[in-house]
Amino acid sequence: MPRISSGKRYARAAFELALEKNELEVWQEGLKKMADSTTDQQLMALLQDPRIPFDAKKSLLQKRLGEIHPLAFNLAALLVSKGILSRSGDIFQQYNNLLDVHRGVERARVTTALLLGTEEKEAVSRRLGEVVDRKVVIDGQLDPSIIGGFIARIGDTLIDGSIRQRLETLKKSLLETGK
Repeated sequence: MPRISSGKRYARAAFELALEKNELEVWQEGLKKMADSTTDQQLMALLQDPRIPFDAKKSLLQKRLGEIHPLAFNLAALLVSKGILSRSGDIFQQYNNLLDVHRGVERARVTTALLLGTEEKEAVSRRLGEVVDRKVVIDGQLDPSIIGGFIARIGDTLIDGSIRQRLETLKKSLLETGK
């Protein structure tokens, strides 16, 4: 059974190599191909089959990934040899996080009751950018239970501007006043 570990150290190593050679986008594309390959159940079954020799697995992987940075392919082969190619999605996500930090971009998970339009997304992105003093890219989620407004999570910071929260605060205030 493979040891459980985060994709963070692999992502960090890949990022440092890519940064050193100024190949950030090339590595990002390669890591995306690796992550996408894990959705192919048939391929994953073959790559995890202990009866198939490693060279055959490597050949299968090369055909599936196509044109990819040679060092990114070596990483994919290493993950296959360790039986942890399924973690390449986490590695890709961690790499993107490092790339965002390098570029001065902060990701915010914004939850709204209704789908935001392009202009609304840009307005929220600008306002959040003013709060954290960085460019903010929004990953949107829907949750009708918040009634209105939004809840934003940027790293460890939570900004709750939802109607549900305001109603809860008003309720507590009214209950305390009524005592």
